[in-house]
Amino acid sequence: QVQLAESGGGLVQTGGSLNLACEASGRSFSSYTMGWFRQAPGKEREFVAAISWINDKTYYTDSVKGRFTISRNNARSTQYLRMRNLKPEDTAMYYCAASLHYSGNTFYANVMDYWGKGTLVTVSS
Repeated sequence: QVQLAESGGGLVQTGGSLNLACEASGRSFSSYTMGWFRQAPGKEREFVAAISWINDKTYYTDSVKGRFTISRNNARSTQYLRMRNLKPEDTAMYYCAASLHYSGNTFYANVMDYWGKGTLVTVSS
């Protein structure tokens, strides 16, 4: 069992930056592929970024490539999402997710085993 807790959301102007963190409790954090998803009001939850448990390979949805950076610190059982040049369309609840031993390269919500409660990111225009 893994419990995930996000932090770092907030209100920022267009072009601004935020750094999200997700701390995991439980064992074997290094065995989990970690990801970030987001859900805007009235929309479905969508994949944002992921980092593999095998080799720290990273994956991004096209709309955030070059602006967002995902990373992890296994010793601290924490993953991060560095967000730069934020846009109003990035406004959403951001969720941390974990998948035990997942080695695929497609990231739908149903491949993730555990979820955090989310942290709200609001980008004003």
